Amino acid sequence: MKPLEGVRVLDLSRVLAGPWATQLLADLGADVIKVEKPGAGDDTRHWGPPWHEQGGERVAAYFLAANRGKKSVAIDIAYPEGAALVRRMAAEADVLVENFRVGGLRKYGLDAEALRATNPRLIYVSVTGFGQDGPYANRAGYDYIIQGMGGLMSLTGLPDGEPGGGPMRVGVAVADLFTGMYAANAILAALLRREKTGEGATIDLALFDVQLAMLANQASNSMVSGKDPVRQGAGHPNIVPYQPFAAADQPIIIAVGNDRQFDKLAAILGHPEWTEDERFAANAARVANRDALVPMIAAIVATKPASEWLPLLEEAGIPAGPINSVGQALADPQAIHRGMQIEADGTPMIGSPIRIDGDRQDAPLPPPELGQHADLLEQWLDAETLAALRGRGVVG
Repeated sequence: MKPLEGVRVLDLSRVLAGPWATQLLADLGADVIKVEKPGAGDDTRHWGPPWHEQGGERVAAYFLAANRGKKSVAIDIAYPEGAALVRRMAAEADVLVENFRVGGLRKYGLDAEALRATNPRLIYVSVTGFGQDGPYANRAGYDYIIQGMGGLMSLTGLPDGEPGGGPMRVGVAVADLFTGMYAANAILAALLRREKTGEGATIDLALFDVQLAMLANQASNSMVSGKDPVRQGAGHPNIVPYQPFAAADQPIIIAVGNDRQFDKLAAILGHPEWTEDERFAANAARVANRDALVPMIAAIVATKPASEWLPLLEEAGIPAGPINSVGQALADPQAIHRGMQIEADGTPMIGSPIRIDGDRQDAPLPPPELGQHADLLEQWLDAETLAALRGRGVVG
């Protein structure tokens, strides 16, 4: 039995943050019904190339990344009958996730206040760019904008003054993904509380809030020091050496996490005397003197290929590894052993990283075709009414 078996989730969200949360719930066993607009569906169905052939139609690979394990029904809530149908579905749901603009669902009677009045046990989750209140509440918030406004891009990229220096967007939509993870955690907590109180919850998740929270040590550094952190390129603001170094054939990352590991690294590099040098003996000193230490390490690492350095570093217990492409990472022996590439009905996917009691928490269903599970609506509508709504385009 999966942890969330018996939990029904109504997913009115699109793109990434909301769907990421509901995909995690589906992996954990929840019954997730994705409500999409007839004829169009989730925006990301069209965010290609690349494309994947599915049911005689093509769907963007982007969509596949966040919608595993869900069932799709196509309902146009702009029609009163469509909104009424979703209200009936919400009356029997445990969780509803939406990412419309603040107040956008009120005119359809699909806001938290209306739905929780009918179903007090409902856990209603709103995901927005800036939250339900505040001066920016009515703004749209895409991940790229949030990475910029939330400080992450100021920390990412090469330092000013270096060739190619300047703020850089992270290569995946981390603000969206983290918001999805925070949303799933909040839902699990609300489900646990409901077991004790019988009451649902209204959850407000903002990408901007999450972006600030996930600055982690960098936000703490700023608050404690009173200074803005600066871009370190591939280096680390608090640890040295902790960055890539160019071996004779390819770059490798050497990540020294403590003084003991540095002592071993100094020996491997042929300079055990560094551990007695007051500039390098302790991490705080190495951070202060990184401009002296890093070039010396780089000059030595460049003399041998990665194939010689990596075994020595591994034997010494010093974290190190190559910089793989995505394809190389997916083909890595560890990724293969852990079964991180999965397939369902010919659709390639990345598997869930969660294992409980040794069992992988992968939802068995592939991402759905638009409106693929229309038969589910027979739970709320008789056949004649359903056929009439389908004929009018209310239901796909």
